[in-house]
Amino acid sequence: MDDDQIRSLVDSRNGTVKPAIYSDAQLYELELERVFGRTWLFLAHESQIPKPGDFFNTFMGEDPVLVVRQKDGSVQVMMNQCRHRGMKLCHADSGNTKAFTCPYHGWAYQVDGALQSVPLEKEAYRGKLDKSKWGLIKAPRVESYKGLIFANWDESAPDLVTYLGDMAWYLDGFLDRREGGTEVVGGVHKWMIDCNWKFAAEQFCSDQYHAPYTHASAIQVLAPTPQNKPDGSPLGDGQTERPAWANGLGGVQFAGKGHGSAFFFTENADANVWVGGEVSAYFRETYPEAEARLGKVRALRLAGHNTMFPTLSWLNGTQTLRVWHPRGPGRIEVWVFCIADKAAPPEVKEALKKSHARAFGPAGFLEQDDSENWIEVQKVLRGHKARQTDFCMQMGLGFEERREDGIPGITNGTFAETAARGFYQRWVDLMTGKSWNEIEAAGAAWEQEVIDA
Repeated sequence: MDDDQIRSLVDSRNGTVKPAIYSDAQLYELELERVFGRTWLFLAHESQIPKPGDFFNTFMGEDPVLVVRQKDGSVQVMMNQCRHRGMKLCHADSGNTKAFTCPYHGWAYQVDGALQSVPLEKEAYRGKLDKSKWGLIKAPRVESYKGLIFANWDESAPDLVTYLGDMAWYLDGFLDRREGGTEVVGGVHKWMIDCNWKFAAEQFCSDQYHAPYTHASAIQVLAPTPQNKPDGSPLGDGQTERPAWANGLGGVQFAGKGHGSAFFFTENADANVWVGGEVSAYFRETYPEAEARLGKVRALRLAGHNTMFPTLSWLNGTQTLRVWHPRGPGRIEVWVFCIADKAAPPEVKEALKKSHARAFGPAGFLEQDDSENWIEVQKVLRGHKARQTDFCMQMGLGFEERREDGIPGITNGTFAETAARGFYQRWVDLMTGKSWNEIEAAGAAWEQEVIDA
């Protein structure tokens, strides 16, 4: 496809998307180059590699990489690929090492990626191998944000904070509730879903609309059951009162630079119905510190969903942080981490792990609902006619605004698709933009058009 054909797939001004973006193999190959090859990608949490020689094995798009703590405390990210014949160098998920040795021919590399030794070097290469030229390929840009480690292949990309833009305000509400920051508790859950990466990333970016329907059974089980309806009449047998958020009341959706977030204004620190009692008690007890650090809105924002473009998503309250690793146009590998305050006591961290897994682990009651939706849509898109039918993304179109109460960015009501339109516009800008100046200018122009409309 040429750039004009790619632009024709998304009309963010009128709220339509052509479903070829979820299934076309040629587009997917371009995404690996133009999206995953030049955006900031989350790789690991600082707490997972605390000591020199610690490493974490992950991916940037489909490229395997090693995140390694250096002797001076810095972090380097390098391809998990031997320079001799391309073998995957390290198969362990994580650990500590003094060197990485290829299991194919035995080439060994220092933890900084330098080629250290080559078996039979004198006999095989007769002094002609310049080892200084055959170190591991490194990501030129590595930065951390409040414990999260990111890397970028593109040396011309904006710095991480600039890339985040207003999204940093929302991310801080997840990472900076207490002094000392956060850490990963428990291991990393990993599983496959047969769907395009954009279905998952866009839902966490924008879609609260699905919750009252997709998660209806969970709402019925977990929602409060007061004795009377708001009008004073009694509830019928087995009837529960829908929480205000299920009716779209009192919510905000944010969009900016392809990122998105949505949450509800609450009046108590245990407003998230998905979390367990011990977790709710912890949020209540630590609310004063969170309010002092973040302000009231973010301190109470315990039912929000979020995506940092392209593939990092998280949910407040349930403390799930996840990456949607692409595995082809119709498959993703989901990696899920549970994030806890470092200052939380051990029993709370254990409760957070259980609450997180119960709702959004691989067998979580909410995770299963979402996965089934994405899989079924992907199945439908096998059809020829199905791939030609525009999708409607017009919810809240024309009602965007910039708030005056300190909540940053382009906003709308939480039952809207503003963030989805921004997500796909950013996708188009990256897929067709020749430089980061062009990409950023296109994004700024879109935001201004949205407000002017």
